[in-house]
Amino acid sequence: MDSLEKIAEEIRNCRKCSLAKTRTNAVPGEGDISRGIMFVGEAPGRNEDLQGRPFVGQAGKLLEDMLRSIGLSRDDVFITNVVKCRPPNNRNPTEWEIFICSPYLERQLKVIRPKIVCTLGFFSTKYMMGRFGVEVKSISRVQGRIYNFEEFSILPMYHPAAILYKRNLEKKFREGFEKLREFLREREIL
Repeated sequence: MDSLEKIAEEIRNCRKCSLAKTRTNAVPGEGDISRGIMFVGEAPGRNEDLQGRPFVGQAGKLLEDMLRSIGLSRDDVFITNVVKCRPPNNRNPTEWEIFICSPYLERQLKVIRPKIVCTLGFFSTKYMMGRFGVEVKSISRVQGRIYNFEEFSILPMYHPAAILYKRNLEKKFREGFEKLREFLREREIL
């Protein structure tokens, strides 16, 4: 039977794609699974690669601030990425990298059995919504709306790094977290 620890160890030892050659550390993900709240980003950045932890740079600080604004901390949620190793120069993950790495995320989803998955950014949103046959062409079209599926709900959000570069997106980003708070309160999770 799978456990998050077993999956994490496999991720740390993975050599299935060329990202293994350029990474410092794989980034399996971390956090609490008891509430069933999961955040899925795209791929680790430089700070994440150095520390082996997801969302630890400026984008991570913004994510933590947003979580605090709705009464949560990063310790209350599980945070991971679709791709578990940093693409060189923080480029976008390729379709091949997502294809080869996504089975790890699928196994994490089976262990965690989330009630809601908050996708951060276009690539994670495209992947997660695509699991249910929903094509996503633009993050701005789906951002901040909750999509309910039989397995779990998905709340697409802008990537926190996008907010750091485009402050005009911050209001919509905050509204997404308010939607998350409402969802959690309705289900008596928060």
